[in-house]
Amino acid sequence: MANTPRHSVSVAAVVTNDEGEVLVIQRRDNAAWQLPGGVLELDEVIEDGVRREVAEETGVTVEPTRLTGIYKNMKLGVVALVFQARPIAGSPGPTEESVAAEWWPADRVVAELDGTFKTRVRDALAFDSSPVIRHHDGVQFLDGDASQR
Repeated sequence: MANTPRHSVSVAAVVTNDEGEVLVIQRRDNAAWQLPGGVLELDEVIEDGVRREVAEETGVTVEPTRLTGIYKNMKLGVVALVFQARPIAGSPGPTEESVAAEWWPADRVVAELDGTFKTRVRDALAFDSSPVIRHHDGVQFLDGDASQR
């Protein structure tokens, strides 16, 4: 059992403000713009992980409102739970984990974020009733054309 591959579970949030803008971060390690999120701790309640990750990366306190998608990176074995969330306190800014945290219009997010991240935003903003379930290889989705949602 010790050599059995394991999955990693991460959480991320599509945080939107009253103007419909989306909270994004610029990572310190690779300068990429992404949604705030990260690995869920073993003893952590899922929603608490969302709150912690967003606060650590943006300085903003959020309340997750609903699960909008489940995404599995087949290459890395990472399962990401993506939530829609609303800000309840704080202002975005640089942190130990991000160079920048900013509110972007949704069309800019979709235009500038990498494929799997922009689809997560599209899925969250178009959320109707059930979370989507998608699989990808780290770059492209494997379950059809995710951009058509």
